[in-house]
Amino acid sequence: MSELPLFPLSGVLLPYGRMPLQIFEQRYLDLVRDCMKTDSPFGVVWIRRGSEVSQRGSASPELGDYGTTARIVDWDQLANGLLGLTIQGGQRFDLAATSVQGNGLVVGQVELRAPQSAAPMEPQWQALLDVLRSLETHPHVQRMGLRVDYGDAWHVGYTLVQLLPLEEALKYRLLGLEGIEALMAELDVILNQISGED
Repeated sequence: MSELPLFPLSGVLLPYGRMPLQIFEQRYLDLVRDCMKTDSPFGVVWIRRGSEVSQRGSASPELGDYGTTARIVDWDQLANGLLGLTIQGGQRFDLAATSVQGNGLVVGQVELRAPQSAAPMEPQWQALLDVLRSLETHPHVQRMGLRVDYGDAWHVGYTLVQLLPLEEALKYRLLGLEGIEALMAELDVILNQISGED
């Protein structure tokens, strides 16, 4: 069990996935400063219910039972004066307990899940790879600077989940799956539904 500063979000971050963030709350500016200084990760957990921004008198957000470690891969001052970050997902973890520091930052007691070994892409998953390659031509996706290992099914599957316009509850469920066959089978069904074939 280890301690990890947490960044609760209304979006789900997956391993290998990239996500832009705008930082304006002091507790998260402190978090970013500390993580950049020590080159250490923080945890991203999905908010099932509640708000990302702390409000006096409001209930704490209800967090997911698991999440993903994140590292800052790029940062910039945005036109609106806020700090803009690009974060990348790393290892999955299970969240056992949380506490809140004096500045409002949530800290989690987490158990890191074992990293998944690379899984070879099977011929029956070619359609999923084709969809990913088509998504990568989109200017928004190109700006993320993704580097996908097309030979690793986990890398392909997680990147696809991150990029597809899916409900966050579904992304959260897919993040929790353990087997690559289960993940790719679910993605196949989802893509057939999106394309109207199912």
